[in-house]
Amino acid sequence: MRSFRLAFLACLSILSLSACASRPPEQVAAAKLAFAPEKPTPAADIMSFPGPRRGLAGRAIRVNHESDIVLARGEVALTFDDGPYPGRTSAILDTLDSYGVKATFFMVGSMASAHPGAARAVAARGHTIGTHSQDHRNLSSISFEAAMADIDQGRRNVMAATGSPARFFRFPYLASTPALRQQLASQGIVDVSPTVDSKDYFSSTPDQVRSRAISTLVRRGSGVVLFHDIHQRTVSMLPGFLDDLKARGFSVVRLVPGQDGSAPLVASATPASVPQ
Repeated sequence: MRSFRLAFLACLSILSLSACASRPPEQVAAAKLAFAPEKPTPAADIMSFPGPRRGLAGRAIRVNHESDIVLARGEVALTFDDGPYPGRTSAILDTLDSYGVKATFFMVGSMASAHPGAARAVAARGHTIGTHSQDHRNLSSISFEAAMADIDQGRRNVMAATGSPARFFRFPYLASTPALRQQLASQGIVDVSPTVDSKDYFSSTPDQVRSRAISTLVRRGSGVVLFHDIHQRTVSMLPGFLDDLKARGFSVVRLVPGQDGSAPLVASATPASVPQ
């Protein structure tokens, strides 16, 4: 009986093997996949997609509210704070011109008054003007009245230097209060916060600034980048940074004031955070 059982099992094994051998290869492969599924193919990524690259200059985004700044994957908005600064601001303008892209410059009122020629050059070369207070004080640490006086004085001085009204504003140190944001919104002023901090105000080499900004952008996929046109390290790293953007398929968008300047704006509940 034992020998009969062994013979019977042997016959079953032979029949099974012959059945597998007689199946088409695609059926055998399908059977394997039922137990070991293939990994899904990842979606195309603008930072790693092979082939010809598009131009670096992207679209213009009309902004009446901060919520209008909606960037697609691969879009970057360049912003520069604290200037203008003789020599350095003009060098940044030359670099931006050579790559055919535009940026937004958030000027300090006292700097614009001290260097009106540099301020006028920014506007004359087609970049967007924003303001950054009169004296770069922490506006959240002083009274509401003093803070608004500082903001208004800065706006007047920047307009006097550039000849252009500025509807964009950025709080020094990104330090704001709900009351200040509400007041600016009621005046039709858009508070533009960055989402990528290059930290070019740290004691860093140009390559460190460039690497820090690029790595954050690649991780996020898009962003409003904070730079400062008062630092030589920023001047030095900018051509390489723009080369990196182009090589990875990014485009540089331009933020411009919208059309309904008379409409009140809705202040955000909290200021945008800057990723570390």
